[in-house]
Amino acid sequence: MYKKQIKLQKAACLFALAASVLLFLYSLGIMTDLYESLYFTIRNPDNPARNPVAGALIYYDMQGFNRQFLHVGLAMILVSCLLFITGTHSRRRYYFGNVFAVGLHAAVGIAAVLWARAQILVYKAQYLAEVDFEALKDFSEKRNTYFTDSTFWFDIHTLVFAIVIIANVLLIANLIWKFSMMKQEKQLIEAGKGATA
Repeated sequence: MYKKQIKLQKAACLFALAASVLLFLYSLGIMTDLYESLYFTIRNPDNPARNPVAGALIYYDMQGFNRQFLHVGLAMILVSCLLFITGTHSRRRYYFGNVFAVGLHAAVGIAAVLWARAQILVYKAQYLAEVDFEALKDFSEKRNTYFTDSTFWFDIHTLVFAIVIIANVLLIANLIWKFSMMKQEKQLIEAGKGATA
């Protein structure tokens, strides 16, 4: 039984690391469409009236969030590495360091998802409400630049964040199973000692 459980805990730790890398890659890609379609329309960030596409300044508005989101993605990768540093992926018995690593990963992951989701939904609403897509299409046709009115990079966060949450649920489920097995093992050892006495 322990062999199956150790295989699961290793898989859960690897999945958590992969989910963290995915979150980081998403933080790199979230601004892709905004840069490609809006950046070249902004002539003067300090004077929105001079820009041919209304609402294009969302590209600048999102820079602070994007920088923070990038740091959150890096932090998630480091926290995932802590799972391997503490041996959470391979230990037969869990100690305080293992419980701490799992708890920290879950806390950081869930906090990151809640914070980023709230921000992304606000910026998506701003994008849809403020950007003049007709003017953007006209600009892209005249200047031969990229045009999109897609919200793909805003919407894909649902999948990315679901994967991060699943990774944390697996880590916590594994932790519960591990403690259940450790308790059973302790009872068997105590029963064996009682029988020999």
